[in-house]
Order: sequence, then C-alpha cells, then structure tokens
Amino acid sequence: MSEPKHPTKQPTKQDVCGWINHDVAERRPPPDLKQIRRELGWDLLQQDSQYRRERND
Repeated sequence: MSEPKHPTKQPTKQDVCGWINHDVAERRPPPDLKQIRRELGWDLLQQDSQYRRERND
C-alpha cells in the first residue's frame, strides 16, 4: 500500500486561537471536543497514526 497523497499536519496555535476567537465573538458556548478535533483535522491525524500502526504490525 502507498502513503496518503495529502499528508496531514497539526494546526498551528494561531489557527486554533483564531478558531476559538471566532466562536467567542459569536457568543456561543464552545463545541464539544470531538467537534473541535474534527473541524481542525486532528481526527485525521489519529486515523493516520492508527493506519500506520496497523500497517507495520
């Protein structure tokens, strides 16, 4: 199997702060952690690392 064509990366602190500030400006409560991870792409990092572990076993 080949490596994914589009490698994922963890967002910068500035990206996260900007995202949080946008929500604060709208005066909404912050979303749950699963939604934050999904919107920032962190769930893709977990899936990628799980895929690599399974592939190496």
